[in-house]
Amino acid sequence: MRRDSKLSSILHVLLHMAHAERSLTSEELAGYLGTNPAVVRRTLSGLRELGYVTSVKGHGGGWSISCDLHAVTLRDIYDAVGSPSVFAMGNRSEHPQCLVEQAVNQALDEAFREAEELLVQRLGTVTLADLSRDFNHRAAKMRRKSVHDH
Repeated sequence: MRRDSKLSSILHVLLHMAHAERSLTSEELAGYLGTNPAVVRRTLSGLRELGYVTSVKGHGGGWSISCDLHAVTLRDIYDAVGSPSVFAMGNRSEHPQCLVEQAVNQALDEAFREAEELLVQRLGTVTLADLSRDFNHRAAKMRRKSVHDH
């Protein structure tokens, strides 16, 4: 089963925007992700409505981050991209007649719910500034060796 990488992808482009000294085009951002610029525009337009990014059309235009990196958490971005499902696992049947399967479903449902709550809670403790700081730390180490490719 394919994993939903929307949150990871949007965090990736947000950090590129945060560290860019200029606006970045949809084409540039799509290149970082290996995707289509229309996908980037569609996703970022939702973040623009929430005030996390801005865009300017035309020559010299593009996307820029417009939020305070210290105030925005991964949870905020998770919610902004539609709170994608955390787990690919699920019950074999949602409405089983078998009593054994009902017991299995109840146990799994509780475990999934608790795990998802814990993960979403953790996302609320990490800010974009934390990611930026980690990137800066990694970039400083890399500069001693080579340049960050993209």
